[in-house]
Amino acid sequence: MLETLVVVVLPALVLVAAASDLLTMTIPNRLVLAIAAVFLLAAPLAGLGLSQIGMHLLAGLLVLAIGIALFAPGWIGGGDAKLAAALALWLGFEPLLSWFVLFALFGGALTLGMLFYRRFPLPLQLHRVDFLSKLHDPKTGVPYGIALAAGTLFLWPSTEWFARLL
Repeated sequence: MLETLVVVVLPALVLVAAASDLLTMTIPNRLVLAIAAVFLLAAPLAGLGLSQIGMHLLAGLLVLAIGIALFAPGWIGGGDAKLAAALALWLGFEPLLSWFVLFALFGGALTLGMLFYRRFPLPLQLHRVDFLSKLHDPKTGVPYGIALAAGTLFLWPSTEWFARLL
């Protein structure tokens, strides 16, 4: 069961969060809660003790505090802050710095891609596709959940979760 949660369920939830952010510019609270709930199910199955689970909870709370600080001036969306916290819950403290660097790099590439996409007029037939039209609007933010997902999935196979499966 642990293998299914680590190899299938969490990556699937992360991909759904990225797709939701791309298509709707929102990451539903129920999806973030599902990611956290699956952690609470997986942690004991993986043999994490209460102190280890507590450290993972602290990592999630730290990232949530940083996310709120970035959300307050409008630099990131609320869904992005909550998603980052739920993912940090899974990661714990050890890989956080690498994860921050990864999703910052993916986020930078995504932002540059969005700027390029918005630089040219959207073809008329694509204006009818709601999410493409919305993404093309310069007033719309960047679906940063995609960068969070990419950074997480890139790092995921090298986390302690996979080591516990061996």
